[in-house]
Amino acid sequence: MGVDAATVREAYESVLRQLVDHLGIDFSFLRHNDFEARATLLTAEWPPRLSVPDPDPLAVVKFEDADSVFKLAETLTEPAVFRPNPEQEGYRLRVEQGSGLSATSMSVVPLLHSGRTTGILGLIKVGDRSWSEEELNALKAIAALLSQLQSRVIAEEQLRFAALHDDLTQLPNRTALTQHIHNRLDVSMPGPVAVMHIDLDRLKALNDFLGHAAGDRFLKTIADRLRTFVGTTAGIVARLSGDEFVVVLAGPCSARVATHHAEVIADAITAPVTLGVERISRSASIGLAFGEPGRHTAELLLRQADQAALVAKRAGGHDIALFTDEMHADSRLRNDVEIHLRDAIAGDSLTLYFQPEVDLVSGRVTAVEALVRWQHPTRGLLPPSAFIPVAEETNLAGELGRWVLDRACRTLADWQREIPELDISMRVNISPVQLVTNGFVATVARALTEFSITGRRLCLEITEVAVVQDLSRTRVTLRELRELGVQVAIDDFGTGYSSLSHLKELPVDALKIDRAFVAELGNGATGDLAIVQSIIGLADAFGLNIIAEGVETQSARQTLIELGCTRAQGFLFSKPVSTDAALAILHGVRIDI
Repeated sequence: MGVDAATVREAYESVLRQLVDHLGIDFSFLRHNDFEARATLLTAEWPPRLSVPDPDPLAVVKFEDADSVFKLAETLTEPAVFRPNPEQEGYRLRVEQGSGLSATSMSVVPLLHSGRTTGILGLIKVGDRSWSEEELNALKAIAALLSQLQSRVIAEEQLRFAALHDDLTQLPNRTALTQHIHNRLDVSMPGPVAVMHIDLDRLKALNDFLGHAAGDRFLKTIADRLRTFVGTTAGIVARLSGDEFVVVLAGPCSARVATHHAEVIADAITAPVTLGVERISRSASIGLAFGEPGRHTAELLLRQADQAALVAKRAGGHDIALFTDEMHADSRLRNDVEIHLRDAIAGDSLTLYFQPEVDLVSGRVTAVEALVRWQHPTRGLLPPSAFIPVAEETNLAGELGRWVLDRACRTLADWQREIPELDISMRVNISPVQLVTNGFVATVARALTEFSITGRRLCLEITEVAVVQDLSRTRVTLRELRELGVQVAIDDFGTGYSSLSHLKELPVDALKIDRAFVAELGNGATGDLAIVQSIIGLADAFGLNIIAEGVETQSARQTLIELGCTRAQGFLFSKPVSTDAALAILHGVRIDI
């Protein structure tokens, strides 16, 4: 039988119709069993009833409430025949026939699969009718074919369900979600269509602490909560992968309404989940995007919602972000960078700029900071903020860092050959990823040896984030660097998480005051003044050098001198400049301040 799930009902009715015609009976029906619900379900009937009540009492009949015939559907294994004779006068099946009810005869044949009764085929004749053995055998054969068809349709439906649903949560998967959004974006549909990308925060910590089985139970609970939400809004929820879900809100939806729904979902997700003896709570980063039918595609809308969720997560998580044109531009840039950065490192597209550090009293250049730039073929000169975060996310930070270190050391060596009396340090920024990478100290040692630079001429700048990310590994690395004579400075000090114990334990040489606290010095910014004064006091207490960043005014310079900070860098002295321009400054040795 060339039948599938879409045409099976028509096939069932065709078989029932032929049986009615061939056997000269009045009515036939097919019922299938729902084992979980312990009920018999009406699948097809012939001829169709002229008037069907709502709800239909024959549609679903629980076995526990069924009369003797319907109860047979649960366990019948051989055909059963009922006739209106004295031996069975307690049995009367009522069939509506025009103006009255008549006594009937009936044959009920079980549908069997793997030794289990999966349904019944029923044939009814108003009045009395005998059923020959040949007829019953033929009906058994037909029932066997119907059972095979039923099994095939069930298998097909299971395969279709598996293809369109997530195995763990039973939610629609990406394929089903994409098709749903595609339909919603049809030009004939109303818009805008709101798509919500939900990324659970810190699920890995839960898996690491309680195990993946507990993590799976947590995900199923969150899926149930999302399913409950969309059940009240007629939307759809799908699981993309891992800890990512998508909700498509029903009907046209404004940003205000969608944001409100996102807040409701965020609260539902945050509610604690009991896993054994633990009560676990996780927040979510949610991104919202809106598509107009006829103008957007499902793929674009999903990508935009995902980008918005990434923005929410980068902001610290537990946040809601709406997709904007600025996000689109940033995403295009990040994608461009990710695709071409490796070639840029291997080629000649990267370059170093250098910003002098000066003595605030004498104007003498004491150091230069190496700052990487990328001469992009279509976007022009890109600052490090445009590509270093991407390098760290794509495992290119180590490769990029080695390029910067080598080029900075090579440049310092060239300058020392041209200016033998040059007495400066080369400052190189080190990412948190580099600092805890195996072999990092060996890389530094090799660069010093290759370019004949003494360790005291090199200062590596690390952030407070790098310090606390892996404190034990950082401590070992910094001690090994000190053995090479290399200096270490904590960059952007005051904006991160360092504590006094870190300053006491870690072998660092200098603190660099973040520009955010320096820019307004001398202009009445008492808060900044107090912070800078405290940092300078800490540096003195621990015997550390202090350097201020972002000095742009004479008043800031003078205030720093009065506070006891005599080394700084900033636009007041020089912007980052090319290698040749930096060399020209170094030939002058001093900067006019």
